Amino acid sequence: MLYLIVFLLGLAMGSFFNVCIYRLPRGESIISPHSHCTSCNTKLKPIDMIPVLSYIFLKGRCRYCGFHISIRYPLVELATGLIYLFTFIYFGFTYLTIKYIILFSGLIIIFFTDLDVQIIPDAVLLAVFIPGIIISIIFKENLLNNFIGLAIGGGFLLLLVLIVPEGMGMGDVKLMAACGWYLGAWPTILSLFLSFIIGAVVGLLLIAYRKRNMKDVIAFGPFLAIGSFISVFYGNSIINFYLNMLI
Repeated sequence: MLYLIVFLLGLAMGSFFNVCIYRLPRGESIISPHSHCTSCNTKLKPIDMIPVLSYIFLKGRCRYCGFHISIRYPLVELATGLIYLFTFIYFGFTYLTIKYIILFSGLIIIFFTDLDVQIIPDAVLLAVFIPGIIISIIFKENLLNNFIGLAIGGGFLLLLVLIVPEGMGMGDVKLMAACGWYLGAWPTILSLFLSFIIGAVVGLLLIAYRKRNMKDVIAFGPFLAIGSFISVFYGNSIINFYLNMLI
């Protein structure tokens, strides 16, 4: 029953994240006006906004004008529900569940805003970073490790921005600094490594299938998000496996 509650909470938050993903890059308020169809501007009723189910029942179209609704909406809701559930199952009744749910919530929004319009909203970064600092202080984490993670994540990407300005933006720098605070030193290094590997593979595949060319800009925020997600759950195992191979 508790797992179901966590999953449903994730679905509901995913619905809110869809609002953030659409409105934040446009400089719009996430509070008002009320949720509405982006085509006909009709105010949506509660029955139109049931996570996942409304999309299925309405067959992916607006009830009022028939406008096609992107499948991304239910996918974001479902992904958020599953991530919340997996995080709770993994960390259980500990503060780490809350800590990483905050991080992943921000990463979900950033993943899609950066993918869509190459924008990483500062408001989302602050909503992730400030609670992360508070949680680390309250639960007496190793703050030196947090600071090292921040310095490695943000510092390395800042160096790249200074060397190759067209490669990525300051949003990536701030994102990785925030993730570094959450991850700590070694997981941050792993996260960066995974981000570049995954980004390179995806970039090469897009070029191979002629979806992109060498001059196109590819958002790096989603790869940083994926690398950080992997490092949270599997970082220590991957690092220990690598270290054992060196011995």
